[in-house]
Amino acid sequence: MIKLDYGNISTEKVGQAHGLNLPQVFEDYREQIQDIVSRIYAEKDQPGGWKRWLNLGYDQTLLDELNAYAQSVKGRFSDMVILGIGGSSLGGYAMLRALLHPYWNQLSDAQRNGFPRYYFVENVDSDQINPLMDMLDPQRTLFVVISKSGTTAETMSAFMIAKDWLEQKLPADQVKQHIVAITDAQKGVLRPVANQLHYQTFEVPDDVGGRFSVFCAVGLLPAVLCGISLSEIQKGIQDLDKVLQNPDLQQNPAAQGALIQYLLYQQGKPISVFMPYSYRLASVSDWYVQLWAESLGKKHDLQGNVVHVGPTPVRAVGVTDQHSQVQLFNEGPFDKVFTFISVGKPAQDIQIPANQFSDVEDLNYLNGKPMSQLMQAEFESTRASITNNQRPNMTLHLPQVDAYHFAQLLYLLEVQTAIAGALMGIDPFDQPGVELAKKYTYALMGRKGYEGLVSEARGLKSPLGV
Repeated sequence: MIKLDYGNISTEKVGQAHGLNLPQVFEDYREQIQDIVSRIYAEKDQPGGWKRWLNLGYDQTLLDELNAYAQSVKGRFSDMVILGIGGSSLGGYAMLRALLHPYWNQLSDAQRNGFPRYYFVENVDSDQINPLMDMLDPQRTLFVVISKSGTTAETMSAFMIAKDWLEQKLPADQVKQHIVAITDAQKGVLRPVANQLHYQTFEVPDDVGGRFSVFCAVGLLPAVLCGISLSEIQKGIQDLDKVLQNPDLQQNPAAQGALIQYLLYQQGKPISVFMPYSYRLASVSDWYVQLWAESLGKKHDLQGNVVHVGPTPVRAVGVTDQHSQVQLFNEGPFDKVFTFISVGKPAQDIQIPANQFSDVEDLNYLNGKPMSQLMQAEFESTRASITNNQRPNMTLHLPQVDAYHFAQLLYLLEVQTAIAGALMGIDPFDQPGVELAKKYTYALMGRKGYEGLVSEARGLKSPLGV
């Protein structure tokens, strides 16, 4: 099971000015956390509450549908292209990056056991899309288009390009076999299009927002198409969920992490650094940045008051960023709280040869040591230096990177975010700050009904009239 170590948050470790008196604050917030956790789980089926992502780990019907589809197309496609952005791509990419061979796309078909290579088109840059299309075989390519509303300009423009490309390359009756749509069950633009053109479809469930959608078809379809065990993902969530439903703060790691981050934010530490010591988990940092920023960065609280709150998430990766950001982390402003991710066992270890540079004193200490020992030493030394420089930090420990523990990591962070939002008194499930830029994009692209925003979008007129 995933474990949280928060010892380096204490005043004993990082001092009165930067740490927390953990026994005291745990007692002070015991009843509030109990109420928050109980309420979150009590509302998981409430329409319009946007908490149905808490049910995704128990949806056996979805797993059966995804497994059946994956089995029906196994071996047909050498390449899979996921068209999505934000919550429609970050979680799925993090999952494939973590659970497949690190150089999956470079393996032969036989080495991949007939499962496809994967590509994510998450931007509108022609320099990404054109070279990708040049190297794909239309007969052997599957496109997965993901948009709950079907109006996401970035995703739908890429989909239109892919659909046109297939129509030019394939007989008309074959095109539908190369497109899967993941969208709202009833509403939106993509649903009627997919139904009319007879695409295979899967649903983004009601009251599941994009950044909380990784454990529905959004993340699970790309995973199962590449041979990842969905049952292990669900088992990991279900086992951890028994712990996270416990309203006792002393027993709930998601509640502990949320409270610690909330209190340190209040204490003048608005930057949340997320730093996995794992190549496989590097892209979880990107997923975390969206989860934390879009959920907690809000102008208004639940009463409508203007509050302008929200911690700033920062992506880092160990050990790479020891040679990049750690100088700032150790000696810069005292405005950060750190979450390290430590992995106990690599998928494959490698031994440093024992016969290299044995006569060079400054190098021979490495001889014969496993690389995992060096990785662990790098993690422990960085954590020690951060702590000794009075920077509060906590560590999530994974025994290994597999489907079971990866699912626990993401699920814990989702629940932690929901609890943090409740502590801050804001809605962590909306994103009104994203909408204005979307409207300006519609105006600049000539979408009907948005003509009046063109001047604002071009910076020629302020919405405040100044």
